[in-house]
Amino acid sequence: MQMLRDKVALVTGGNSGIGLAAAKVFAAEGAQVVITGRRRDVVDQAVREIGFGALGIDGDVAEPAHHDRVAAEVAERFGRLDIYMANAGINQITPSAEVSEAEYDAQFAVNTRGVFFGVQRMVPILRDGGSIILVGSLASEKVLDGHAVYAGSKAAIGAFARSWAIELKGRGIRVNVLSPGPVDTAILDKLGIPPERRDGFEAAMAAAIPLGRLGQPGELARAALFLASDAGSFVTGINLRVDGGMALL
Repeated sequence: MQMLRDKVALVTGGNSGIGLAAAKVFAAEGAQVVITGRRRDVVDQAVREIGFGALGIDGDVAEPAHHDRVAAEVAERFGRLDIYMANAGINQITPSAEVSEAEYDAQFAVNTRGVFFGVQRMVPILRDGGSIILVGSLASEKVLDGHAVYAGSKAAIGAFARSWAIELKGRGIRVNVLSPGPVDTAILDKLGIPPERRDGFEAAMAAAIPLGRLGQPGELARAALFLASDAGSFVTGINLRVDGGMALL
């Protein structure tokens, strides 16, 4: 039996990487999937890849008005929301002394403000007993070079999750954090690593992971499925690290 049959799931940043992998798994497990992303053309391509009648909405998660529009469209089309996965995020590796104000603001706008106001706007249409999944990062717990701003923006998500797990307990809504370690997605191409250093970067990352390799998007998607489905029905307020054991070293 499909684990998400007759559920409605919304995945922000569902047009690529972990978000796209999760959207595909959710859809295959019976959910009506809605994804968001910045670029209309990329969102449309992702919708075609997901199939199963997926719906794509473009916009900027840093803007509360975008979440208002998404909530209104989901409510009008489907009547409610069962699963909200706040996945959209950006990262730029820069030593703290070199971080610009614009770089700082951009990461907190997407990674923190976008999550807060996204959840705020979705909770009214989220059904009792629903699931909220916030995508955090190993960087919020483990010091990584050049990740101070990113780590700070993701650490706030853990505080949000703990607060919301208590605030929403009366409605039976579960709130959890999914924290990836290094994952082999297109985001690696956006970190400013020259092509000639890519193999060395990945090898160094793999050496720092007890399981000896980068994670795959599908592995994070299956962890998200656990948190979204009845398999995780007695789990709330946790930070599920899917990092190959990297946090241990």
